[in-house]
Amino acid sequence: MLNIIKPNNILFGLALLLISSCGVQSIPQQKNQVEASLAEITNQYKRRSDLIPNLVSTVKGYAQHESQTLEAVVQARASATQIKVNPDRLNPEDLSKFQKAQGELSQALGRLMMVTENYPQLKADTQFRDLQAQLEGTENRITVARQRLIESIKEFNNLVTVFPTSLTNQVFFHFEKMPQWDLAEGEKEKVQTAPEVKF
Repeated sequence: MLNIIKPNNILFGLALLLISSCGVQSIPQQKNQVEASLAEITNQYKRRSDLIPNLVSTVKGYAQHESQTLEAVVQARASATQIKVNPDRLNPEDLSKFQKAQGELSQALGRLMMVTENYPQLKADTQFRDLQAQLEGTENRITVARQRLIESIKEFNNLVTVFPTSLTNQVFFHFEKMPQWDLAEGEKEKVQTAPEVKF
């Protein structure tokens, strides 16, 4: 007996193929990837934040008269840990506030590291060197995590704005384009200013 392919089976198969290739799965999967990437950035910023009290304490033992720099780091850390980003309601304003707070903390840490150059005993301290190495490693992880977030947001935005998956988004999900990670104000200034080279 011959198996006769019914027109309904063909239409059903074509409908399944069309749905599976038009973003029904890929749009939510990419949204999940954005959320995971943002969580990784938050995780790395928390790791950095957790290192700061030990770093400040170690520096304080050697550089007590640098209290203004130490206080600036502590205040920047407090501000940065208070601002949270919700991946379900990611908007440009919240992302900008989060980036600004983290950028201010990065700048304060940079000033602290410059101050430590004046204290050879501090630079020779094993605990300080360990903390500095951990902080440098964390900064590298933050850079990688930010790059992954930028890429995952780009992929998500492509899915919700580029045909044919944009049609699927309009019919089923109604997701808005996500704001892209941008440089904080202090970082923008560094990029726009030519580095000064001294010999």
